[in-house]
Amino acid sequence: MGKDLYMIPKSFEYCAPTNLKEALSLMAKLKEDAKILAGGHSLIPMMKLRVLSPRIIVDINKIKELSYIKVKGKNIHVGALTRHHEIESSDIINKYLPILSDAAKVIGDPQVRNMGTIGGSLAHADPAADYPPITLALNATIKAKSLRGERKIMASKFFLDIFTTTLKPTELLTEVIFPLPSGKSGGAFAKFERKAGDFATVSAAVQIALDERERVKSVGIGLGAAGPKPIKATKAERLMVKKKVDDNLIEKVAERAKEEAEPISDLRGSAEYKKEMIAVYVKRALKKALERAKAM
Repeated sequence: MGKDLYMIPKSFEYCAPTNLKEALSLMAKLKEDAKILAGGHSLIPMMKLRVLSPRIIVDINKIKELSYIKVKGKNIHVGALTRHHEIESSDIINKYLPILSDAAKVIGDPQVRNMGTIGGSLAHADPAADYPPITLALNATIKAKSLRGERKIMASKFFLDIFTTTLKPTELLTEVIFPLPSGKSGGAFAKFERKAGDFATVSAAVQIALDERERVKSVGIGLGAAGPKPIKATKAERLMVKKKVDDNLIEKVAERAKEEAEPISDLRGSAEYKKEMIAVYVKRALKKALERAKAM
C-alpha cells in the first residue's frame, strides 16, 4: 500500500490555455504554484514519485503558435512545442542542422519522440539530456516571454545547474534560435547510452565551419552528462581555430575536452570512466562534423 501510494501524484488543478497570452496571464498570476506541461515525460514521473507536487498544471499543448520550424534571415527558428519527431524529419533541419536530427532520432522511443518537445527538454535542464549540449555547440539563443516582455538568452547563460535555468516562474520558453550555417559547415552529435533511447552516459556535440583552405574558421563543442549542467568546451574549441584538422589535432582536442568535463560517478559509470568516454565521443562527433563540412 505504501509503495503504491507514492506512484500516485498529489491532487492538483489543471488548466489548458489555447493561446500564448492566456498562458502568460496564468503564469503571472500563479508563479511558483504552477508547472508547465509540454511533453510531460519528465514532469509526470516526478509528480508520481512526489519529487514535485505542483498545485496547478498549465498544459500548453493547445497553443499551436508554439510549434514550427522556419528560416528567417540568417537564423533557423524552432518553436518550443516542436516535437522531437518533427525535428528528426524536418527538411530544413536535415539540410542545415543535421546535428539536431542526430539527437532527435536517439531520444527515447517513438512514443516519446511523438510527444516530447525541444522547449520542454531545455527548460527541464537535465544534464544528461540531448539538446542542451547542441545549443551550446551552435551558440543558440533561447527566447523567453512573460507579460512583462521578452528576453533572449544565450544558451551559454541559460543553464545554471542541475534542473536549473535562468527562466523565471512567470516566464515561458517560447523559441530556440539557431544561427544558419553557411559555406563549408557541418555538425554532429554522438551519444553513449546503456541501451537504445536511454539518457546519455556522456554525449558530445560539435559544429564546425571551414575556410576555403579547409582550416577551422569557427567551432563549437558541447558536452552532455559531463557535469551538473551541459558544458561548452571553450578551451578545446580554441585549440582548433585557424588550424587544419588532422588526427593529431583531433586527439589533442578530445583530451582537452576531457579535462574540461566534470562528470560525477553514478549508476551509469564512474567519473573516471565517463571522462575517458567523453574523449572518445568528442572524437566521433568531430570526425563526423568534419566529414559533413567537407561535403558542402
